[in-house]
Amino acid sequence: MAANKKDQIRALLNSIETGDPGPVAVVNEAKYIQHNPQTHEGSEGLAQLFKRLSKTEPKVNMVRAFEDRNEDGDFVFAHMEYDFASRKICFEVFRFQDGQAVEHWDNIQQRQEPTISGRTMVDGPTKAVDLALTEANRAFVRRFVQTVLVDGQTERLGDFINGEGFAEHNPHIADGAAALGSALNRARNGQKHIDYQHIHRVLAEGNFVLCVSEGQLEGEHCAFYDLFRVADGKLVEHWDTTEKIAPKSEWKNNNGKF
Repeated sequence: MAANKKDQIRALLNSIETGDPGPVAVVNEAKYIQHNPQTHEGSEGLAQLFKRLSKTEPKVNMVRAFEDRNEDGDFVFAHMEYDFASRKICFEVFRFQDGQAVEHWDNIQQRQEPTISGRTMVDGPTKAVDLALTEANRAFVRRFVQTVLVDGQTERLGDFINGEGFAEHNPHIADGAAALGSALNRARNGQKHIDYQHIHRVLAEGNFVLCVSEGQLEGEHCAFYDLFRVADGKLVEHWDTTEKIAPKSEWKNNNGKF
């Protein structure tokens, strides 16, 4: 039986450890669009990258992975731990067409622990449930990000978040709606500390929803990847990565971060 898309992506990313070029065959070389600005276009670029990284004795752990089929195509999105001499947390997103990966996005952050909440940046539930609620949860998270994070209506946090029961994995924010509201409202010299400006994509499977957004953190152009777990119509858990977007002059492809 052919491997499912999540298993194919798991094998692909595990080849970062082994340097084995075989799993890269899941990528359609002729159609592949690479959105990591630091990676060359095409699956040949991936094979070269993985071979180089394998020589550093990296460690790869796919913590959780999900599949989504929506109007934009078929996707796998995964929450990863990497150790490339330093430990990093990453979200990987692949779009599939005709059984092969044809487009890739990612967002990487240095692992920081312990978190204020006492959790790690990746622990917690990993299995998607409530699959029949996928579309409702996707719409709910999009509405939250647009209303609270982009439009800045932090007074409406209670409409979306399970109060003090909200489990936070961001290393700089404590549990609960109040701590999140405080972080979102923080400003320095009249400038917002966290400034979400645009939603690019919302991916979902069951009770897990990943929102990909663009904005600024402390005045620097950044990509925000936010993974939420939904239960009983509220957001109950959150993981994220934030990555500074390099100047275009430093990009190794011209496809853009998003």
